[in-house]
Amino acid sequence: MLRNSRQAPIWTLFFCTSVRISLSDFPMLSKRLETELLTPSDEAIETGVPDEFAPFDGNPDFVLSLARGLRVIESFEGHTEGQTAADVARSTKLSRAAVRRSLITLEMLGYVESSGRTYRLKTRVLKLGFSYLASSSLPAMAQPTLERITELVHESSSLTVLDGDQIVYIARSTAKRVMSVGLSIGSRLPAYCTSMGRVLLAALAEPDLAAYLDRVEIKALTPKTITDKRLLGEIIRRVRWDGFALADEELELGLRSIAVPVKNLQNRVVAAMNVGVHAARVSSAEMIHRFLPILREHAALLSPLLR
Repeated sequence: MLRNSRQAPIWTLFFCTSVRISLSDFPMLSKRLETELLTPSDEAIETGVPDEFAPFDGNPDFVLSLARGLRVIESFEGHTEGQTAADVARSTKLSRAAVRRSLITLEMLGYVESSGRTYRLKTRVLKLGFSYLASSSLPAMAQPTLERITELVHESSSLTVLDGDQIVYIARSTAKRVMSVGLSIGSRLPAYCTSMGRVLLAALAEPDLAAYLDRVEIKALTPKTITDKRLLGEIIRRVRWDGFALADEELELGLRSIAVPVKNLQNRVVAAMNVGVHAARVSSAEMIHRFLPILREHAALLSPLLR
């Protein structure tokens, strides 16, 4: 079973050594390491392993310390004022001792900074996301297509992929009109109430879709958000047949969007592309009759470029 032990602090020192960081270069952090890492407490031997790591229990290739560090980084999403170690421990379900070790290591590597008991991410974290953008051809290939769509319809267009139960924006072309939803590369939204999310969910195999509907926690973000799971399942399965999804003010009042799948050469859905508008300015009927053909045409032009 995955767990902490009195040997746990060794991984942090090994990790620091492997990246050629000497504790003598960081006297303040070195002192904190002595007090927080090298002196085991009752808290240091807590289990502190999230359920999401359970499938990897017993796998000798699974690096628990790395998984913890990444989970700590992810926990900062939406916390603009920073978090304490206790805050991170609560949201990640890791022990406070494991969280402190992760935060101290991340601080030594330049990914977080601390002010008193509060930790905040530093801009170095952006290198992790940029590594994906730089290594994936999809965002680069899609950007000119999105810009062309925006030029034609005079509305913002985006490209997303499915990551767990959320969609992640990987490319975007914005119109001059300003929308209250602040979206940029890396933004994440729930899949259940967005047009691109429903397109991507519709591409799942039926057992995977059923598992998603069983586990997802649906919140009514607006009075129009579909919260009935049976109805949501029917809508997503209809998207499979229609080949597009229309979300009408379910994410935010006044926001309407339409999306289509983007497929690769193997006819596998790899992303979703949409156009978002102010509901008062463009009707659902106009989006289907005017925007949908443009989206389908450009998704088809993009597909031969994707492997």
